[in-house]
Amino acid sequence: MKTRSDDLTMLLAVVDMGSFSAAADKLDMQVAKVSRAVSRIEKQLNTTLISRTTRRLELTEEGRVYISQVRAGLQTLLKAEEDMLAQDGVIKGKLRVDAASPFVLHQIVPHVQEFKQAYPEIELELSSNEGYVDLLEHKTDIAFRIGHLTDSTLHARFMGGSALFIVASPAYIAKNGAPKIFSDLDIHQRIGFINSKNLNFWPIAPGIQITPTIATSNGEVARQLCLQGAGISCLSGFMINKDLRKGNLVSLFAKAQMLESERSRIHALYYKTSAVSRRITAFLDFIKPRLSL
Repeated sequence: MKTRSDDLTMLLAVVDMGSFSAAADKLDMQVAKVSRAVSRIEKQLNTTLISRTTRRLELTEEGRVYISQVRAGLQTLLKAEEDMLAQDGVIKGKLRVDAASPFVLHQIVPHVQEFKQAYPEIELELSSNEGYVDLLEHKTDIAFRIGHLTDSTLHARFMGGSALFIVASPAYIAKNGAPKIFSDLDIHQRIGFINSKNLNFWPIAPGIQITPTIATSNGEVARQLCLQGAGISCLSGFMINKDLRKGNLVSLFAKAQMLESERSRIHALYYKTSAVSRRITAFLDFIKPRLSL
């Protein structure tokens, strides 16, 4: 008996979501149906793909190999569908884009309406993740990543560099004074990031590793805290250039600022064999000249 593609879809959902209930919610179906689909595949293959415990699910070695092959097979099917859709010359279908929330809010959202007008048949899905996501597991077509790249299995398109600024609001400076030398930061409120040495490295010569007095996992939260006068932070130009021009934030230590750092480079990542390559190319060609980094 051949395994049905909808059973495989449910199996992948269980693996990607980490539980039967989460997979069922994502697929909008009953948990029992998802469970039966996985059991049906395991029975047909005469092997256990997923080890089930009361706490979590784990792939067996056979499961890891099988899932990898299933993903590749579904990619081939999607590629075939993409080729058929492309025959009429219209770029259509779903495109899933992921980036940190500040990048989504400040660099993508302002251009979504114009993109939809240019490509009305593309169904755009935007997600925000502050950390790196696995494109396959999260069914993501494009991920914008800021900083150092390590994954060689992905194609990376350089989108540009965004300078970093040490900033505070005029209200904060009026109340607390501006730091004159780097050691002055010790007596100021420092807005940084949770569990991230890289994001808490401030690129002012010779480079300073700060310990936050206020920490967050979200860059937009750090920006809002700065705007409200809560302290000093190091933020990317792509999210605060307008604030600087309007005078809502003030740049500190500008002369000592290091122009290059790991956090300044922005890439768009996607799989080289992606079945949605035409949609990816259309989106990146559209968005790159509109970025204000």
